[in-house]
Amino acid sequence: MASLDSGGGDGGHKKGPGVKKAKRLSTRVDMTPMVDLGFLLITFFIFTATMNDPAAMQLYMPKDTDNQEELNKAKESGALTIMLGKNNQVYYYEGQLLPDGSNFMSTNFKGIRDVIINKKRTTPPDDLVIVIKPNEEATYKNTVDILDEMTINDIKRFALVDITPQENEPLKATEGSGGTP
Repeated sequence: MASLDSGGGDGGHKKGPGVKKAKRLSTRVDMTPMVDLGFLLITFFIFTATMNDPAAMQLYMPKDTDNQEELNKAKESGALTIMLGKNNQVYYYEGQLLPDGSNFMSTNFKGIRDVIINKKRTTPPDDLVIVIKPNEEATYKNTVDILDEMTINDIKRFALVDITPQENEPLKATEGSGGTP
C-alpha cells in the first residue's frame, strides 16, 4: 500500500511574506505485498514445471541359478565375444577362442559396429548372442559405449561377463605388442 506522509501542519495554507512554504508530501511504497507475490510466482513455477526424468539405460539381467541345466546355452555359431581393453581397443572372436588364437581379432569402436552388423546379418536372430567382457584396464565409458552399440544395433540377447584368464592372455600380449594381433 502506498501512504502519504504529511509533515505536520496547521491545516490552513497562508500566503504572503514571512510564511514558510508547505512541505512537499512524500510517498512511501510498502513492498511487503510485492515480496508475497514474488514468492507465490516462484512456488507456482516450481510446482508446474516438469521435472526431467533421469535417462537410464535398461539392462535385463538373467536370474541366477545353481542348476547347470537351467543356464542359458548359446550356439557356438551364433556367439560373438567382444573384449574391451585399454586405449579404446576392442577385441573380438566368433564362437570359441581357438587355442592358437587364429580367430582373435582387433578393432576400435568405429569398426566394432561393422562387425556387429555383419554378424547380425549372417546369423539367425534366435541364435545371435553377444558376450561383452571388459578387461580390468577397460574404462567405464567404453563399457557404456559398447552397451550403447547393442541398443543402436537392436541386439536383443547380450551378456556382460567377467573375462577369463585364457582370454586375457592374448589380449595382454596384443596390447603389449602395440595393438595388432
